[in-house]
Amino acid sequence: MTKTADAVVIGGGIVGCATAYNLAKLGCKKVVLVEEKYLTSGATGRCGAGVRMQWGTEPNCILARDSIKMLENLEEELEYPGSIEFKQSGYLLLAYTEKMVEQFHMNIGLQHRLGIPSCWVTPEEVKEIVPHLNTQGLHGATYCPKDGHCNPFKTTDAYAQAAKRLGVEILTYTKVTDLPRNSDKIKGIETTAGIIETPLVIACAGAYTRQLARLVGVDLPIYPERHQILVTEPVEPLLGPMVMSFYHGTYCQQVPHGGFLMGLGDPHEVKDFNEDSTWQFLHETAAKITFMLPVLKEVRVVRQWSGLYDLTPDKTQILGAIPEVPGFFVAAGFSGHGFMMAPVVGKLMAEVMLGLEPQYPIEMYGVKRFAEGSLYVEPSVV
Repeated sequence: MTKTADAVVIGGGIVGCATAYNLAKLGCKKVVLVEEKYLTSGATGRCGAGVRMQWGTEPNCILARDSIKMLENLEEELEYPGSIEFKQSGYLLLAYTEKMVEQFHMNIGLQHRLGIPSCWVTPEEVKEIVPHLNTQGLHGATYCPKDGHCNPFKTTDAYAQAAKRLGVEILTYTKVTDLPRNSDKIKGIETTAGIIETPLVIACAGAYTRQLARLVGVDLPIYPERHQILVTEPVEPLLGPMVMSFYHGTYCQQVPHGGFLMGLGDPHEVKDFNEDSTWQFLHETAAKITFMLPVLKEVRVVRQWSGLYDLTPDKTQILGAIPEVPGFFVAAGFSGHGFMMAPVVGKLMAEVMLGLEPQYPIEMYGVKRFAEGSLYVEPSVV
């Protein structure tokens, strides 16, 4: 293991791997990525892997829009010999109340100002997009054909392999135990494999980022929350877009191999590190999804699992430097949408860490907003 580095990335998910790659691409000579387990062992490997531009706040719309543009050509940029299985089959966001209709029309106005090709569709038009959907009680929906789905394991691997070719050292099964400082400045990391001296450290550890920040005396408002997912046996093509209902707290997507990926958000979920998967989740998800898509009633479940959202009070990510600790940066708190924003976030964070002018300002994502009350509350989260 190297004993010195120009920059260290903590976290081997999609955000960490994208940041490490971009640091090396921008000329940072000695970049080390440290992961406690294996790459994609955290939220990345447990996520639904949908990618959408249809958000309710400008910060999230911008990051998702530009990340999807990058995903369209990512295999070529990273010289990946395989496929990241990026498919732009669209997202259909269902509205079951007048309040949702009003919010969705506001969202569309924002999205159009940002160049996002979303549109409002009537229940009749919804049936044309998804013939098997039950439109009982449905007021309408928003639809964006440029949204889609990607393979989280292959996309992360593409970044990791490209980073390695640029000289990034990836240390797996290596736990960070301390973040020593010289006065207030970061001076390195202590791990179970030894010490690495470095002036730049970024924490991309999802729900565990708060614990890392505490090592330097900073308490970030990032909270873990369990979210569960299941996948069914593969069947013939029945569903094109991701179907999402904030009213039911569910989403459903038929992935390339033919299985259906389904998730459910529980508003009563306790904020802790519990990753058990439950019978109650299976029962409730099956009931809600088969109401929307009765055609799936006889489809068998193959497996289910859970992972952790890294939530912030406004459900918007924390990006940038931590002012109290020069040399310490954070990219976390994505509240369930880190995968779809990682391509741009990795680039932005590398630029900021190296003192370059970022592609666009990231002050709006800074940790100061919580103390100042300048929150960007994201309404479109399951």
